[in-house]
Amino acid sequence: MNQHAKFSIGIDLGTTHCALSYVDKAASDGEQVQQQVLPIPQLAAPASVQALPLLPSFLYLPHDSELSEADRTLPGAAAQDFITGEFARARGAATPIRLVSSAKSWLCHPGVDRRAGILPADAPQELSRISPLTASTRYLQHLRWAWEQAHPEAPFAEQDITVTIPASFDPAARELTAEACKAAGFANLTLLEEPQAALYSWIQASGGGWRKQVRHGDIILVVDVGGGTTDLSLIAVLERDGNLELQRIAVGEHILLGGDNMDLALAYGVARKLAQEGKPLDAWQTRALAHGCRAAKEQLLADATLQSVPVVVPSRGSKLIGGSIRTEVTRDEVLAMLVEGFFPKVAVSDKPQTRARGALTQLGLPYAQDAAVTRHLAAFLTRQVNALAEIEGVQGDQVEGSTFLHPTAILFNGGVLKAPQIEQRILDVINGWLDAEACEPARLLDGANLDLAVARGAAYFGHIAGSGRGMRIRGGTAQSYYVGVESNMPAIPGMEPPISALCLAPFGMEEGTEVALDAQAFGLVVGEPVRLRFFGSSVRRSDAVGTMLDFWGPEELVELQEIELNLPASGRAAGEVVAVTLVARVTDIGTLELNAVPVGGSERWKVELDVRAEAGAAEPQALTV
Repeated sequence: MNQHAKFSIGIDLGTTHCALSYVDKAASDGEQVQQQVLPIPQLAAPASVQALPLLPSFLYLPHDSELSEADRTLPGAAAQDFITGEFARARGAATPIRLVSSAKSWLCHPGVDRRAGILPADAPQELSRISPLTASTRYLQHLRWAWEQAHPEAPFAEQDITVTIPASFDPAARELTAEACKAAGFANLTLLEEPQAALYSWIQASGGGWRKQVRHGDIILVVDVGGGTTDLSLIAVLERDGNLELQRIAVGEHILLGGDNMDLALAYGVARKLAQEGKPLDAWQTRALAHGCRAAKEQLLADATLQSVPVVVPSRGSKLIGGSIRTEVTRDEVLAMLVEGFFPKVAVSDKPQTRARGALTQLGLPYAQDAAVTRHLAAFLTRQVNALAEIEGVQGDQVEGSTFLHPTAILFNGGVLKAPQIEQRILDVINGWLDAEACEPARLLDGANLDLAVARGAAYFGHIAGSGRGMRIRGGTAQSYYVGVESNMPAIPGMEPPISALCLAPFGMEEGTEVALDAQAFGLVVGEPVRLRFFGSSVRRSDAVGTMLDFWGPEELVELQEIELNLPASGRAAGEVVAVTLVARVTDIGTLELNAVPVGGSERWKVELDVRAEAGAAEPQALTV
C-alpha cells in the first residue's frame, strides 16, 4: 500500500461489466467512509460519449472502412482501432464475429494460449484477433483513462488499487490478471476475491450495524452468480477477545456457469419460437440473437414494470432493414427459463450431471455441463461437510450426522440475482435442505447494489488494509497446493513411474508467507525442458507443509495447469539431476512461487508460473525423489 495515496480504488473486472469505486482516505475513518462510484465515459454511438456507472466488458474490432477515427476515439485519448463499452456491445450484437466478449472466462481457460490472438473465438481467419490478456488490459486501460479524466489532481499510478478476481481462480489465472493490470499501468496492486469484496461491501453499507445481524458461530454462504461464473464461498463468524472476526473457510470450484449461459438459453428458446413461426435462424443470427437476449434480460430484471422487450435479429442479406426479424422476449419467458432451467428444486444429495462427451468438439470455453446452479451448490455444501473440524469455536454448531455443511446466513451477489424470484428460489431450496436435517432456516443478509457491490467492497478493503482499521476477513490461500513428485524406479514396460503429491501450501496460508521444506532432498532436472505438475484441494485441510500423499481420492485433489520451464544448468550437464531442498512462498497477490535450493549451495532456482504452456508439449518430468 502507498502511504501517500489519496484514494483507495476498487475495480470489478467482470465478465460482462466493469466498475470502479473509490474511497477518499482523508475523509474516512474505519467503517465510516466517504465512498463514490466513478461514472465511466464511453462511446454510446459513433463520436457520442456518455458517462455510465458500468463499463460493459465488450470490445469491438471494426472493419477499416466501418468507422472513422473520430467515430471511435474517446476525447483526450490516443487514437485506437477498437471500441470498448456500451457502443461495442451494441455494435457487436449486429456483427458478433467482430465482438470480443467473455475475455475474463478465456483468461482462466488453461486449455488455450491466453497470450495468443484467439478472440473473437468464432471469427473467420481473415479477421484480426486479439488475446484474452490484451482484451483485459484494454478494459483496465479504459478505467485508468476514465479516472485520470475525472481526477487529474490524483494520478492513478499513485493510488492504492484493488482488483477483484473469482475466489476459484487458480495461481495461473491470478498471475495473468496481475500481468494485465501491470500492462495497464497499475502500480500499487492488490488482488481480492469477489465474494470477500461483496461481504466487505455489505459490512461498509451497514454503517457498523453488521455486528447486530450476525453472531458468533454463524456460517455465511456467499452466492455470487455473475456474467461468466458461479462463485461460492463460506465465511465463519468467530469471536476472539470479545470481538467478532470473519474467516473464509471454503471456496467452491471454478464453475463456468452464469449470465452468458442464460443468454444462450434464452436465445435458443426464442429461436425455437421463431422456427415454429416459419422464421428459422442460421448460426450467425442465433449468435446475434444471444446478444439481443442479454440486453432484454438485463432490462427486464432491472425494471419490474416491464413485461416484454423487443429484440431485432439482423438479416444477412442485402435488405438489412426489411430483412430483419422482429420478436420480443417477455418477463415470463425470462423468469421461467432462469428460475426453472438454472435454479431447479433439487435434493442436497443431487450431484451435477455429466454426460459422455463426443470425441470431437468445437474449441471454446469449458462451460459447466450441468446448468443447474442449485446442484452445484448442493455438491459444494456436501463436499464441505467437515470444513469446520479445524475451526476453533464452531465445531459444535453442526448437527451430528449432517450430510452437508449448514449455512446460517446467505449473502447474494451478481447481476443475475437482481431478480427477486431467483433469490427466493435459492433461499427456498437451501432452507428445504436445512429443514430436512432439523435446522433453523438461513437468514438473508441484505446486500448493496448487486452490480456495484464488488467494486465498492474492493475500494473499502483497500482503505482498511492501508489504514489498519476496520474489519478484515482472514483468508489466505483458497486451496491446499501440492507439487507432483515422480518416484525413482526402474523402467517397466507399459507403466509410468507413480506420482506422489507434496504439500507446498496448506489451506489458508497467508499471502507473503514463505516456508522451507528442508527435511527431505529432491532431485531437480536442469538444463532441458521439463514440466511440473501441480494439484489443488479444497477439502484436505489437515495436511501440513511437507506432507507427501501417495494415494488420494478423485475428489480430494484436482490437477491444475502444468508449468513448463527450462532451469539453467549453471555449469552442469544438460539433464543432470541436482539434489535440492524446496522453499514455497505465497506472494502478495496470492500466486504460488516455488524455489529450489541446491543442497550445500547458496544459489536458488525460482519456478514461476508459465501460463504460455500449451497442450501437446513434452511429457511432464516433475521433481524426482
